Amino acid sequence: MPFIKVETNVIAPDEEACLKGLSALAAELLGKPEAYVLAELESGKKLLFGGTGDPAAFVTLDSIGLPEDRTPEFSAAISGYLNRELSIPANRVYIAFGDIKRHLFGWDGGTF
Repeated sequence: MPFIKVETNVIAPDEEACLKGLSALAAELLGKPEAYVLAELESGKKLLFGGTGDPAAFVTLDSIGLPEDRTPEFSAAISGYLNRELSIPANRVYIAFGDIKRHLFGWDGGTF
């Protein structure tokens, strides 16, 4: 049930391709089937980071069993992706990681 969401003030030139890339990245990082990944991209938002409107992003990566010891690796990979795809510098990206308990996440009329 990985969920990755990117909110950015950059307008993605190809939102569909960027979204597909985020989905694949989350699946790869977490070692989970992409069939379970939910990805969301909100580009062109009004967003200030450090008081400026320069390219920036806020990312959420949630998953059941998110390995906390790997968050530095995940941060580097996500920041690298956003830099390559949207020219957002790594020092203008905040990432919130969440390890979701199975019983607190619903799907298909039940929980995990």
